[in-house]
Amino acid sequence: MNRIEPSIGISRRYLHDEVADRMRELINEGELEPRARVNESELTERFGISRTPLREAIKILATEGLLELLPNRGARVASISRTELEEMIEVIAGLEATACELACRSVTEEELAKIETMHREMVAAWQARDEANYFRLNREIHEAIMLASRNTKLRSLYLGLTGRIQRSRYSAHQTEAQWAQAVEEHDQMIPLLRARDGDGLAALMRRHIRAKQPVIAAMYGEEGN
Repeated sequence: MNRIEPSIGISRRYLHDEVADRMRELINEGELEPRARVNESELTERFGISRTPLREAIKILATEGLLELLPNRGARVASISRTELEEMIEVIAGLEATACELACRSVTEEELAKIETMHREMVAAWQARDEANYFRLNREIHEAIMLASRNTKLRSLYLGLTGRIQRSRYSAHQTEAQWAQAVEEHDQMIPLLRARDGDGLAALMRRHIRAKQPVIAAMYGEEGN
């Protein structure tokens, strides 16, 4: 497991839920990587808590599929089988396509301008081969379209599912051709969104998401059972 840097403690209200939230962030941001063991001593020190709320949080994340409980050996971050990964990508593609259709009905000019600005910055990061900023802006564009859908249930389902593969989805290694194709697809998204072409944007988004499946699988997907 990567070394976890110290940070501020957590308030005592609903402690195990707060700890679970913080651990989700560590998993989603890649600080706790797939198959990494959960170091209880490090986390209790980092969060300034006892082992009891930490273990309750671990149980919560295990029910969500983010952690795997190991008999008499603690827990580790869950891996994802190739079959499960393919299924997750297909559902995420559907959720984002639906968000595109809804966003084209409700997106505001202010939101459009913000997405266009992020897109220009993302393209500049791609041209500079600034991967960190490219992947951050890429993620923010997808999340901005989801927010513009004005559908909180859709967004909740999306966030709950995409968290498990968020880091690999936005930072998995791509060939130059794959990277250029992803940028080209984002170039096409902007005029479709501005034209409020929900069908066209949804179809493009499905292709865009599905194209990431082999890249993510190559990073850490395993053969499914």
